[in-house]
Amino acid sequence: MIEFPHPSEADEDGLLAVGGDLRPETLLSAYSQGIFPWTEKPITWWSPDPRGIFELHEFSPSRRLLRKMRQGKFTFTHDQAFGEVIRACAIPRSEGDAAWLGPRLMNAYNRLHSLGHAHSVECWCEGELVGGIYGVAIGGFFAGESMFSRVSDGSKMALTHLVGHLQARGFHLFDVQVTNHHTESLGAISIPRKEYLYRLREAMWRKCTF
Repeated sequence: MIEFPHPSEADEDGLLAVGGDLRPETLLSAYSQGIFPWTEKPITWWSPDPRGIFELHEFSPSRRLLRKMRQGKFTFTHDQAFGEVIRACAIPRSEGDAAWLGPRLMNAYNRLHSLGHAHSVECWCEGELVGGIYGVAIGGFFAGESMFSRVSDGSKMALTHLVGHLQARGFHLFDVQVTNHHTESLGAISIPRKEYLYRLREAMWRKCTF
């Protein structure tokens, strides 16, 4: 088992350590300490300050999006196409972008999924997968890793469905690692790492099932 430095030892960008492996026990140990992998060549481990989260009980999607979800055109499932979701997330968003999710990370998350620790939400339209999101769940903690969309609002609808699912299951913390323009537009906020680690410890004790 890899012994990680304390998250407070990360540099100003959040980089904490380099090296190690991507075995399930290593990944679960990392997530339980507020640490996550970001690259695979080399393997890098991160714990940024501040930390991005969605406040589960303050999540408020737009009325337009909710109306779209209620039209009956789209359906949602859990863990029905994990492999396809993660492959779609690995595709660069635009030409010239680097693919951050390589084969080693994809295999690692697929192993976590087979063990019941990684999960996906799928958004379907007329039998076609049009959006999705995947992440890691431990106790009452969910770490959203990546999402994708093949139609307008596909990823937003998958995310909104996921939040409702986590709320219904009693989850306590939804981690998105670092915020960006897209997640901030959906309501993600940044909190100090110290607060995040406290809330993570609280969430880990909850007995939730995805």
